[in-house]
Amino acid sequence: MSATVVTLQPPHLLLRTEAGDRYLPLVGKNCWTIGRSKDNTFVLADKWISRNHVMIQQMDTGDFYLIDLGSRNGSFVNGRRVSIPVTLKDADDLLFGQTELEFRCPDLEIDIESAIDIDSQDFTATLHVRRLISVMVMDIRDFTVLTRKLDERVLSEVIGSWFRQAGDIIRNHGSWVDKYIGDAIMAVWFHGAQGVNSTEMLGIFQALRDLHEVTEELSKTYPLPFPLRVGAGINTGYAMVSNAGSSERSDYTALGDTVNAAFRLESSTKEIGMDIALGEGTYKYISDLANVHQVFKQYKVHLKGYDIPSITYAGTFNNLNNFLG
Repeated sequence: MSATVVTLQPPHLLLRTEAGDRYLPLVGKNCWTIGRSKDNTFVLADKWISRNHVMIQQMDTGDFYLIDLGSRNGSFVNGRRVSIPVTLKDADDLLFGQTELEFRCPDLEIDIESAIDIDSQDFTATLHVRRLISVMVMDIRDFTVLTRKLDERVLSEVIGSWFRQAGDIIRNHGSWVDKYIGDAIMAVWFHGAQGVNSTEMLGIFQALRDLHEVTEELSKTYPLPFPLRVGAGINTGYAMVSNAGSSERSDYTALGDTVNAAFRLESSTKEIGMDIALGEGTYKYISDLANVHQVFKQYKVHLKGYDIPSITYAGTFNNLNNFLG
């Protein structure tokens, strides 16, 4: 069978200037930053744009998300200011400061069967791998109430700053933001086949502590109607890991019950009045550490979509601080 491949322009931002159109390609990686500072992927000389203004991230699904990084003057998509990550669509109009851009992501029409046949052995080997992973899901509490009580400009700065700093913290601790779900984030850590040692697991808990500390600092920095709060679920187990990237840039994401349970565990913290809920797999890898039994208590919770009650080990951020010393 002959392959029919129609290649259109790759995803890009279109910046129209007096000197002509400028193309900012969104290729080669999965994260691009925009701002005045020279350390950004795309530097724009606009005094109304913040030094680190906005980030565009491509997820494993192929979708592009725009995440405001707590900019002073905001990021606008089709005339609306954004405060949480939003999915971009082809031909969306973007406004940062006084700079207007257009997001372009035309569909690519590819004969999938022929593409697989080009290198079928490599394709099969990299598509799905069963891996031991830990999944963290963190959610901003009472976000809907916050949107009703807080000025839109302040809300955008607060939430944008939270997403930016959360991304930095998670990268510093060996992972990345795998998904943005409204006011929540998901991160995945990959472990070796031999299991997880306690030091490796402690790194995840240190990331969790840093995320909580950043949240508290933002509460002190901005005039909020009530302190920002977050809750988290962590689950460890095996999952099917898919490589959604190219051979030049692998982009791994995880699917399955281990991931789903992490989301349900985060939701269960509201049911039991705790900040952090651990799956049994996660707890197993830290159960030999000192004081862990006093820090994380056992609860039975009803996770949505599960027929029987599940065991979780839950605690507060104060407990976590004591645990980490």
